[in-house]
Amino acid sequence: MNIEVDGYNICYKITGEGDETAVVLQGWGTDLGVYDSIASAINEKYKVVQFDFPGFGGSDEPHEAWNVDAYADFFCKFTQALNIKKATLIGHSYGGRVIIKLASRDSLPFEINNIVLIDSAGIVPEKTEAQKRKIKRYKILKSFLNLKVIYALFPELVDDWKSRQGSADYRNATPVMRQCLVMAVNEDLRHLLPKIKQDTLLIWGDKDTATPISDAKIMEEMIPNSGLAVLEGTGHFSFLEQPLVFRNIMRAYFQIGAGQ
Repeated sequence: MNIEVDGYNICYKITGEGDETAVVLQGWGTDLGVYDSIASAINEKYKVVQFDFPGFGGSDEPHEAWNVDAYADFFCKFTQALNIKKATLIGHSYGGRVIIKLASRDSLPFEINNIVLIDSAGIVPEKTEAQKRKIKRYKILKSFLNLKVIYALFPELVDDWKSRQGSADYRNATPVMRQCLVMAVNEDLRHLLPKIKQDTLLIWGDKDTATPISDAKIMEEMIPNSGLAVLEGTGHFSFLEQPLVFRNIMRAYFQIGAGQ
């Protein structure tokens, strides 16, 4: 289905017919269908909303680069468009960033019931001295290669170098979405974690290299009412790698019995 929110065409779908609502906020570079298994784990009890953020999946791209706060603002408009007054929020990776922003705000147009963060982003690690030196060398080389005279002399070499820089998410993104990603990954949200008052379940893969298990432990320590469930042997998409274990954790947390 599609809905227009603040001038943007947004893809979404709803499964389940429960009295309570849960909304799944996606990770960077994914589409809403990736989260079907999350919805199916709880949609016997909940009406589950999945959607694509602007610039993700089949939704329109933002007209300009958005930071995480702008995506949180958009989400508030999305809930109003769907007349959502109260919801459980489930966020994977980037979606977790947006939830942290929302839950730490003093006021919202809807009420957050409780929260599930799955391999969530939001913690910026301290850089080692070696990493700092690498970044410094990169910036110097980038400035040199951006000189017009250098590009005029070696255009193919410069283009090849640029195409190999950054993460896969960065390389695959459009110019606008690259700016969105850069703003997100450079913003540390740990100072917001103590402001989250909702009951929060953290689900994490112990082999996650994108948002390591150390991030989960920081969140568990800093979010007042939180608990951590670790899916052993899984990475950043832990819910896809151990679907049965993940499903059991979700159904236990949401008190959905085998007979329901």
